[in-house]
Amino acid sequence: MKIVIVGCGKVGFALAQQLSEENHDITIIDTNPEKVERVLSELDIQGVEGNGTTFVTQKEAGVDDCDLLIAVTGYDEVNLLCCLVAKRTGGCRTIARVRNPEYNAEVQYLTGEMGISMAINPELACAQSIAGLIEVPGALDLMSFAKGRVSLIKLPLPVDSPIHKMPVSEFAAKIKHNVLICALERRKKEESSERTVSEVIIPSGNTELQGGDNMYIIVPPKEIHDVLKAIGIKSKPIRSVMITGGGMIAYYLAKYLVADSVNVKILEQDMERCEFLSAELPDCNVIHGNASERRLLLEEGIQEQEAFVALTGLDEENLVLSLFANKVSEAKLVTKINKVSFEEVIRELPIGTVVSPQEITAKSILQYVRAMENSFGSNVETLYRMLDNKVEALEFIIRQESEVTDTPLMELKLKPQLLICAIVRRGKIITPGGRDMILNGDTVIVVTTNKGLRDIKDILR
Repeated sequence: MKIVIVGCGKVGFALAQQLSEENHDITIIDTNPEKVERVLSELDIQGVEGNGTTFVTQKEAGVDDCDLLIAVTGYDEVNLLCCLVAKRTGGCRTIARVRNPEYNAEVQYLTGEMGISMAINPELACAQSIAGLIEVPGALDLMSFAKGRVSLIKLPLPVDSPIHKMPVSEFAAKIKHNVLICALERRKKEESSERTVSEVIIPSGNTELQGGDNMYIIVPPKEIHDVLKAIGIKSKPIRSVMITGGGMIAYYLAKYLVADSVNVKILEQDMERCEFLSAELPDCNVIHGNASERRLLLEEGIQEQEAFVALTGLDEENLVLSLFANKVSEAKLVTKINKVSFEEVIRELPIGTVVSPQEITAKSILQYVRAMENSFGSNVETLYRMLDNKVEALEFIIRQESEVTDTPLMELKLKPQLLICAIVRRGKIITPGGRDMILNGDTVIVVTTNKGLRDIKDILR
């Protein structure tokens, strides 16, 4: 597809990079010549220096015959205007990043009357992601497929787990639930050095599970807590959460948690912001103070909290706060990091789950692009990238018969490092075995290290 991106900040650059890797024709627009020069030197795309809200600039970028325009500048009004101009100029689909909660309340108007295809709020999306992690305390990450019928969950496997050293082939019988292990992340030391590296495993039946692994499992949402208990992971519902930083993510997150009867405490050092939060969130305990002060954290009972979420505006402060929370409590930790530049270092730190509004925004837009491709011959409905983009989890909608349908899975010549994890048929979830078949109308979830799968037929060698 031909895609124009307005705004070359962190989100714009990440989108350009990932969409370019998927062989889309990308042109980026930005008023900053240095940003345009950087993206042109690092990526195989086109760039235009100029104001993305003007007809002339959009025309130069080729918006009159593009399929999609994505506006992700730092200003909501600019993003909305870019989309309106593109809609009038080329009639293409449009996506706008919209952060102001006043605009967020009018999403139906934006997507209906104004004709914007998708409006995404990074802070709201990030809050929703964190709320899902708090709802499933044992999970490090949570992804959804088949309109919420199937969850893909990242779990840490305890060393004392009853499935430690168990072959994968025995796992389902032991757990006695509709669950399948689709990927493992195993830390090991390189032979040539003392450096610890991450090994990605798409397991076979003979693969042995090891305590310390991170497991990715496919499971129906209603069975998650029972599965965690069987694996040996504590999954007691969280009823108290401390949030440091009172920005928009904290505001949205607190609204979700309070509605779920969770006791929420927010620490914020700006008095005016505290007054706003107290007025808007009367059921929250809003504390005026500097969250980086050890004394304040201890006085407010960080040791007793069941979850701790670091959402200040400084990455460094969030790292330190989560490290301290890990030291003095057993809370589930969530840490907001905007600049994920040293991922291999951050991964080694005991700071729980790392969330990034920019990455969540990019992923949401990429999923929309994948859904758009359905009308261009692809049948990929949803795509998630995991394990430093080494692994893809894809959801295929089967709309016609082909060489992969009506044939037992054991007879299909599948690509190596590929696993068919689940088949959803008329609302029923099937954990596939060798005799199961893919039928027309099914939803099929595949996990693989092979990149660029665009059609269900691509699972074959």
